[in-house]
Amino acid sequence: MLPLLPDFRVRQRDHLLEIIRALTQQLDLEAVLARILEAATDMLGGQAGLIALRDETSGAFRVEIQHRVTKEFVSHFDSILRDIPDQGDPSIFMINEIERRLVTIGQTFDLAGTVGLPLQLGDELLGVLLVFRAFTTPFTSNERQILQTFTDQAAIAVNNARLYQQTLNERRRVDAILEGSADGIAIMDAAHTIQRWNRALAKLTNLTALEAIDNNHDNLIKWSKREPGSDLIEAEANGWGISSTSPLYVEGDLLKKDGRAVAVGITYAPIFDRDNRLVNIVASVRDITKFREAEQLKSTFISIISHELKTPVSLIKGYAGTLRRDDAKWDSKTVQESLTVIEEEADRLTGLIENLLDASRLQAGALKLNVSEVALNTMAEQLAKKFQTQSSAHTFVVEFPPAFPILHADEERVRQVMTNLISNAIKYSPDGGSITIKGRADTDKVTITVSDQGPGLPADELPRVFDRFYRADTAATKRAQGAGLGLYLAKAVIEAHNGEIWAESQQGEGAEFSFSLPKE
Repeated sequence: MLPLLPDFRVRQRDHLLEIIRALTQQLDLEAVLARILEAATDMLGGQAGLIALRDETSGAFRVEIQHRVTKEFVSHFDSILRDIPDQGDPSIFMINEIERRLVTIGQTFDLAGTVGLPLQLGDELLGVLLVFRAFTTPFTSNERQILQTFTDQAAIAVNNARLYQQTLNERRRVDAILEGSADGIAIMDAAHTIQRWNRALAKLTNLTALEAIDNNHDNLIKWSKREPGSDLIEAEANGWGISSTSPLYVEGDLLKKDGRAVAVGITYAPIFDRDNRLVNIVASVRDITKFREAEQLKSTFISIISHELKTPVSLIKGYAGTLRRDDAKWDSKTVQESLTVIEEEADRLTGLIENLLDASRLQAGALKLNVSEVALNTMAEQLAKKFQTQSSAHTFVVEFPPAFPILHADEERVRQVMTNLISNAIKYSPDGGSITIKGRADTDKVTITVSDQGPGLPADELPRVFDRFYRADTAATKRAQGAGLGLYLAKAVIEAHNGEIWAESQQGEGAEFSFSLPKE
């Protein structure tokens, strides 16, 4: 046997070299384990072998790779592995228990001899490698050492595959976070070369990932206007990213690919390696258009409401103070006129407060409808008569076809809408003229239109006239009082009825405001 020893060692060396090469060249776990199992079976003179891996979650064993083992044998072996208790040193208890259980079925399949070793990495049990042979001669300690060499390689292969899978899963999670983020995210290296450019950022800038990746950040992030403070280049010149690890925030109007600007806030976060060298910068880009609009809305609200409150309060205080003067005696007519002004301004305050409350209810989703039968033609005639007494400069025309349909709607809310439209027609046609209230009945809906002969509205103002607190920038608007809530509330009421409201205008030729409501 001595002449065979060098050949045996050469074969063992060759097997190990092939296995090591496979470990370094590929991450196909099945292929590597199959090569290890074939080599171990060959070196130990076995007829068959298998590798069973342990599930990380359940702890159960499952045959992963088999060599020259029949399916029937594998099914028997699965039943053996199913209830192996997990106790003690696995290299002693578990292997001995498996070898003991295999004696009976091994004889049935002419595989009387069994040797096995656990696949371990530190204290973690990864699986077991078993070699079977037809004769019952006990495996020597040298053979077990040979098998240990192969099980060590198998354990490394299993651990590498798991680490690779964990890395892959982590990368997929990061990809999902980046691509699913509502904020734009860019990742760049220390030289500002873009490495990642997510979907949200592509949408925000109109630059695709293909256009951005490998391009320089400084060529892509350009400002039309920037808030006071340092941008990325200036901050780095002052030591950011070297002496500072805190995020950098830059806000301004970012130029998009098409030349338009969008309000954004960019937070830059540096990433350092173990030697504290800057390796990456992550830029989180948030569209702050809505935040700016909210700030503008708040400023507009304060300005408008303070003005709208100040005027009636000043008049009420002025007339009340005048009437209370002890050094003057007022005739009945003067007193009545003063009280009328006080009452009108109090009503105006009440209306403003009601509109504010309605706006709050809308935001809270608490606007309720009290539905009943409503005759819009009768309502229009009543309102025309009411407003005719308030404006001698206007004439009111009501045009409805006969037998106009009765609707099911909230009468008070619909009256509020029609009142607002007629009131606006009066306010924004200060030189007088005709105000027409028309009704049209279609198969599935009715449409009401209120038109005036005022200066009208610019085309670019029409889409925004129903926004909260918005007032068109025209001479007529500047002269007229209002908080910019009426049309906003009218739109909400009509949409709550599943209807539509819109505006049409030719500047200099008056404006038409229409709403439609479904018949059913």
